[in-house]
This record gives sequence, structure tokens and C-alpha cells, in this order.
Amino acid sequence: MSHFDDRKVAFTTMADGTRADYELVFEHEKEQIDSQADRIMDWLRQMEGPSPYQISRLDHVLQSATRAERDGADTETIVCALLHDIGDVIGTANHSQVAAALIRPYVTEQNWWIVNQHGLFQGYYWLPHYGRDGNERDRYIDHPYYEATVRFCAEWDQNCFDPAYKHEPLEHFEPMVREIFARTPRDPFD
Repeated sequence: MSHFDDRKVAFTTMADGTRADYELVFEHEKEQIDSQADRIMDWLRQMEGPSPYQISRLDHVLQSATRAERDGADTETIVCALLHDIGDVIGTANHSQVAAALIRPYVTEQNWWIVNQHGLFQGYYWLPHYGRDGNERDRYIDHPYYEATVRFCAEWDQNCFDPAYKHEPLEHFEPMVREIFARTPRDPFD
């Protein structure tokens, strides 16, 4: 249990806060940052369960991460494959952007961009069924990460709904998650 249960800031409006107040707040935030991997593992476990797909959402991301690893991707990219749909747990309507916000302080700009845009790029496969252009992703055709995102979706996302595919268990990826989230997060104001 956190030792913050009995220590509180003195202010009721941020304008009245002191440095000592904010030191307490930042100490608490560091504790939250240090336990981020635990919460991520819990959120991943929440992806197990009923799904309209032939597999659970957890199995989907495990297939994605397994395929990335078997294709020789680096640890950071494997973790991004594992977490690309974690937004389904906490922000389904914009799951790509939620997942991207979670990983942004810890990953490269390219991996962040891929996760952030994968929902749009996946539209290539399903938008035509609704009378829309499957190439809506082409608005980014000149973006330096366009091809990497197309590849991510083609090789490690759209094909990861197969009940016959043998993926690694969640425990296999836990050390990788912990490694990425043990990084010092980038300053959000940079």
C-alpha cells in the first residue's frame, strides 16, 4: 500500500501549491510510473474473454507479438505489437490513440506513429465493406513511416485472428514489457 494515504498536499487549487506540495505529487507520480508495467500486464489479462472474433483480444495481441518476434523484430517493436490494441480495454472508441499515448514516453517516434495510425491503416481491409475507400491511409503516403505501418498491419495485425496459430503465452512477453517500461520516460514537455 502506498504511504500517501496519510500525506496530502495543502492546496485545494493548483495556483496555491508550494514546491513541497508538488514534491509530494511528483513522488506519488514516480511511484505510479514505477508500477506501470504491473498495470499494463493487468490490462492485457483483461483482454481475455468473450470476443466476436474466433479468438480473444488477448490471443490476437499475443499472435501479433509472436509474429513480430519470429520475424526478428527488436524488443521495443515486439512490445508495441503486444500493446497495439490495449486501448480496447480503456478507450475502445479511439483504441489506437489510447495505446499510442500509453507507449509514447518509452518508444521511438516510428513505433509510436505506427501504433497511433494502425487503426486507420487497418481500414484498408474493412472500409470497402461499408462503401468507403480502403486507401484512406494514403493521405499519409509520403510520411516516412507509411510503409512500416502498412507492413505492421499486413504482417502483424490483420492476420492475427487465427485460432490455429500457436503463439507464445503472455508470460513470455512480460520481461519485455518490464524492460520497456523501466526506461526513463521522456519529458512530456519536450
